[in-house]
Amino acid sequence: MSKPAKPMTPEAARRIQSGVAKVNGGVVPKDSFSTRATSAGDKNVNTGKVPGKK
Repeated sequence: MSKPAKPMTPEAARRIQSGVAKVNGGVVPKDSFSTRATSAGDKNVNTGKVPGKK
């Protein structure tokens, strides 16, 4: 039995985006997982699934 998935948080998305940018010389491609993670983190804050930064 697997653990339930945790919603993407803005902090997790920030860490992912930072790693992608470091690998790509500061550029984050538009179609990358990092971009989708950032979008999901923002959506989760806006819908109240995760707390946002105050």
